[in-house]
Amino acid sequence: MTAILRRQETPVEARPASLGRRSRTAAQGSTIERQRRRLLVPFVGPAFLFYTVLFVVPALAAVWISFNAWTGSGPMTFVGLKNYTAVFQDQLYLKSFGNTLLILFVVGTVIFVLAFTMTLLLRDMAGRKIIRSVIFFPHLINALVFGILAGFVFNPGGLVNTLLRPLDVTSPPAWLAQDNLFPLIMATLVATSTGYFTTILMAAVDRIPPYLFEDCALAGATAFQRLRHVILPLTWDVFGTCAVLWTISSIKIFEIIWVFGGSSGSGIPPTQSWTTAVYTYVTAFSGTSTPAYGAATASAIISLALVSVLVILLRRLMHREAIEF
Repeated sequence: MTAILRRQETPVEARPASLGRRSRTAAQGSTIERQRRRLLVPFVGPAFLFYTVLFVVPALAAVWISFNAWTGSGPMTFVGLKNYTAVFQDQLYLKSFGNTLLILFVVGTVIFVLAFTMTLLLRDMAGRKIIRSVIFFPHLINALVFGILAGFVFNPGGLVNTLLRPLDVTSPPAWLAQDNLFPLIMATLVATSTGYFTTILMAAVDRIPPYLFEDCALAGATAFQRLRHVILPLTWDVFGTCAVLWTISSIKIFEIIWVFGGSSGSGIPPTQSWTTAVYTYVTAFSGTSTPAYGAATASAIISLALVSVLVILLRRLMHREAIEF
């Protein structure tokens, strides 16, 4: 009996110490969790309140307005989906929607091809930090300022036509004509955005460990193999982020089109150069006695839905397992 009691005493005495340590650890964990919960309200609460007041409430109000006929003052008249059907039946909106898709896909493709090509060319070039600063500079200029400058450059007596005179070009192109304006705006967007995405991609390539390129050289890998098996896999997540950024920014492009197109002399850009953002603005603030806020808001909601769907698709299509290095 004494031996049995002794065998039982050892674990009985050992258990309280381990249980005590566990209880102290659990108590400390619960204390930290309580402190986090106390700090949650004063730190996150104001930001959540501002986000709700400045974004959530206006967004919900916009959705409600899109289902009503409203002139900006006075009572609203509920019309259901009539604003959406009217927008999709408007040929001007369809043209604007097509221009938006052209900017999104065509301009975006050109930008990313140029940005990635410049990234590969500048990777081993001397003075690439200075070059990176130079190509990033156009992005620092405000879109309104860049649109005004571009209008001066391409107007009939602007810089481009002045440079063409010594080449015996007696009748220089009318750059700001309605048929030429939208392609010129697309080219301007390429010029202003390529440096921005080149800088991001160069930073992504710079973070790749140098020993991986050394291993490729020792293994005799070609430039294409190095691109396929090292550079692309290790920068794919950055490509996905850039694609999302371009999707969001391209669908809301407004300032450069409004200022650039207005420099042709009409004040309002020609309809051939409109995007959905310009269509929304003109529909709501066209200067007429009965502005169509309901239809304009419906156009904005459609753009919001398009951005949301495209971002979700991009995240799913470009999702890959993260590679740590």
